[in-house]
Amino acid sequence: MQLKNDLLLRAARGEKTERTPVWLMRQAGRILPEYRAVRESLSGFKELVETPERAAEVTIQPVDLLGVDAAIIFSDILVIPEAMGLPYELVEKVGPRFPEVINSRNDLNRLHLVEPEEHLGYVLDAIKITKKELDGRVPLIGFAGAPWTILCYMIEGKGTKAWAKARRLLWEDEVLARTLLEQITEATIVYLKAQVAAGADLVQVFDSWAGVLSKELYNKFAMPYMKRICDAITEVPVTVFAKGGGHFFEDLATLNCETLGLDWNIAPERAREIVGDTKTLQGNLDPSTLYGTHDQVIEHTKEMLRRFGGHRHIANLGHGVYPDIDPERVRTFIQTIKEY
Repeated sequence: MQLKNDLLLRAARGEKTERTPVWLMRQAGRILPEYRAVRESLSGFKELVETPERAAEVTIQPVDLLGVDAAIIFSDILVIPEAMGLPYELVEKVGPRFPEVINSRNDLNRLHLVEPEEHLGYVLDAIKITKKELDGRVPLIGFAGAPWTILCYMIEGKGTKAWAKARRLLWEDEVLARTLLEQITEATIVYLKAQVAAGADLVQVFDSWAGVLSKELYNKFAMPYMKRICDAITEVPVTVFAKGGGHFFEDLATLNCETLGLDWNIAPERAREIVGDTKTLQGNLDPSTLYGTHDQVIEHTKEMLRRFGGHRHIANLGHGVYPDIDPERVRTFIQTIKEY
């Protein structure tokens, strides 16, 4: 199907675009009353993720209501550990919880190979439904969590600030760490390929907890697996977003991906100097800017666009949009980009 708006894909491939495309991480979600209405009709977040028709509905909402240049499938990075045999729960106002975690090499016996159609069919169905209903209006982004970030949850069992248990594992049992990273990587590759086969036009790999690792540890325990994923996904453009990874951005720039996402702590000028014209940059307005006035949002958005220089740039925030931000400020951000 021919896309009516292919700005995002052209920008990712480094082709000329009439304007900078824009979408937001976490655009399908709590900022929209329409999303909350769908969510309240179900038992919670997890049921929404696992109900393809409703997941498709909230995926499309931001395209209709905010005017973004791409949809991103409504799902969660934690579907991968669950598909591998480690189920999770989502506790309201607390976050994800794993009733069981990986503590020893014996625990690896509980894990199994991932068959996307069997274990993650609900995500693939949501992609197919979304694709049909979007009818070529904008591209659809698929995604997965990076192996290091997924390992963090499988070891800790919940979100933490320091991820000390996961980092300790890298020093105390390298064999267990590498075996688990290996298994996550294999599962992620087959999952992303299945998303592409179902209709995803582009995929993003989220390394949400990249920033807790030193440059040395990231290069030793995260980069080899990121590299494998980027090398394996050849069908569509790949974006890598390693939050807090500014201290090893030069290393990320060597990955075989089309786009690198920037958090708001990396200067666009520095990132451009490092990647040159070889990659597209995505980002990177500080999400808290959207708490400002309309005029402040306009001013800071224009400043961000100036700093990226107009070519090979996909506008976004430096992380997900915060749930209590006024949707009108988000519309101002998007409109400013479209009119720039």
